[in-house]
Amino acid sequence: MRLISIIVALILSVIGSAQTSKQKTMNKKILFVVTSHDKKGDTGEPTGFYLSEVSHPWHILTAEGYEIDFVSPKGGKAPVDGFDLNDPINKEFWENPVYRNKIEHTLKPSEVNPANYIAIYYAGGHGAMWDLPDNKELQNIAALIYENGGIVAAVCHGPAGIVNIKLSNGKYLVDGKRVSGFTNEEEKAVKLENIVPFLLESKLIERGGRYEKTAMWQEFAVSDQRIITGQNPASATQVGKLIAKGLN
Repeated sequence: MRLISIIVALILSVIGSAQTSKQKTMNKKILFVVTSHDKKGDTGEPTGFYLSEVSHPWHILTAEGYEIDFVSPKGGKAPVDGFDLNDPINKEFWENPVYRNKIEHTLKPSEVNPANYIAIYYAGGHGAMWDLPDNKELQNIAALIYENGGIVAAVCHGPAGIVNIKLSNGKYLVDGKRVSGFTNEEEKAVKLENIVPFLLESKLIERGGRYEKTAMWQEFAVSDQRIITGQNPASATQVGKLIAKGLN
């Protein structure tokens, strides 16, 4: 009988460890949002998600043990911009078979369970300005993650995906919080201020965000009340570090 009791105890211990391990894995997942939009307005110029704005935070967060899933408005293969494999981190990401497969087979919003994620991060690229701001499914996912104690983060044009998110209290997510994103000056510098649907800096301010920035193209990111945002591509690594810090 004693031997049977020991065996039963060992089996229960293994089951308990497996469940704990599964729970830890679930609690270490982060959802990256990328655009499905591949054209800059009616210019005919290609766009998509900006590769370094995915790869650099990915590099930071996977090194910390986090698993990353990808979602886009349409699901499937996401269009890529800023494709520079001379950047060693871009190259590392692009040649990683697991994550290359994930970015080429992104989830649809309907396939995402927000309860599985402790953070959501919106990568930039001009495409984000067209298909992320009014995507209700993604807004609901982000709001649920945030109200469950998670982090909402974005960089460059990625904050376009959070400007219209409302919480259960009826207020905009960014209202009263320090935020950043691609500046009006930077948009004018790339001559797209009359092409994009709106100016991101202006929209964040309109939604009640306490907008902050630095000089054009310089690294800048802010964290406030579990909202983490960065100004431009140069800020992607810093956003990744702030996400890791916030989660740890």
